[in-house]
Amino acid sequence: MKAMILAGGMSTRLYPLTRLVPKPLVPIAGEPNTAHLLRYLQAYGTTDVAMNVFYLADQIVQVFGDGSAYGVQLHYLHERELMGSAGALKQMHDFFDETFVVIGCDVLTNIDLARLLRFHRERGALATIGLHHVDLVDQFGVVILGHDGRIQEFQEKPQLGEERSHLVNTGVYVFEPEILEHIPADRFVDFGNHVFPALLAGGYGFYGLEMEGAYWTDIGTPETYRQATHDVLEGRITPFGSRRVGVADSASIASDVVIAGDVRVGEHAQIAAGARIVGPSVIGDRAVVEAGAVIEESILFNGARIGAKASLKRSIVGLSYAVPAQTLLEDAVVAYEERIAGSSS
Repeated sequence: MKAMILAGGMSTRLYPLTRLVPKPLVPIAGEPNTAHLLRYLQAYGTTDVAMNVFYLADQIVQVFGDGSAYGVQLHYLHERELMGSAGALKQMHDFFDETFVVIGCDVLTNIDLARLLRFHRERGALATIGLHHVDLVDQFGVVILGHDGRIQEFQEKPQLGEERSHLVNTGVYVFEPEILEHIPADRFVDFGNHVFPALLAGGYGFYGLEMEGAYWTDIGTPETYRQATHDVLEGRITPFGSRRVGVADSASIASDVVIAGDVRVGEHAQIAAGARIVGPSVIGDRAVVEAGAVIEESILFNGARIGAKASLKRSIVGLSYAVPAQTLLEDAVVAYEERIAGSSS
């Protein structure tokens, strides 16, 4: 089976964290979420994965290479201009010659792809969306199903009390190659705004399946990103092939450091005397926590440095960002915001 990871967006909802970190490299519990996705797809038999890249593309290629470290062969689409979720797929027209999967790089999930594929094939569908039950749906695209699973209608971010369903679009899709015939070339085309309404209007085989019991979240905002990280650390979802918690062997931890709760400490991290780390927290690779600092329910990206006697509560510190000594951060998101020259390649 082949798949495509949609990874070309700018992830502006996560700014400033994504100013220097492209969307596919945003870490969940110490590893890029896209790494989790590659292992997830490989576990369901995917051997060839396409991925569109745009912002800070060189960083992405450097990290993932040819995909062999994840058991797949990666095929990159370097977009000169963002053409939308469906527009990116259209540019890979010759790549897809059988039933395939599409997923966004900001999705963290353990949806049973085998079940979704069976449903898709049993219905003889052109397109099938994995759906997830959400209590508060005002920030999601809501899907209304018929009795046979055929999609009847969409509601985009309905006001609370006006929703006609609690099933939301997960961004996990199964398509037949014929879907590409419904995507015009050389223009911006989005699945939600363009392709899916056209499928409904044309009466094509367009279905949705609620994935009961599955974990799913979109990590695209600081709030959902923080919650997704906590969910991994606390064991609500265990990404394929990853280390959930614990201290890396290469980390340097002073003898009197207190580590309590669900904490992940990355490779070559340094935690100095008198520091205290309270979970759920992530100390990224090469991060430094100086003497007497306190980290509670917080996330440090790789290379972050926390000054002596600083105190962090429910905060996120971006790539290589330095928090001065004795600083108090509470419910904060801090990161360098300069854009690297030439980073749009």
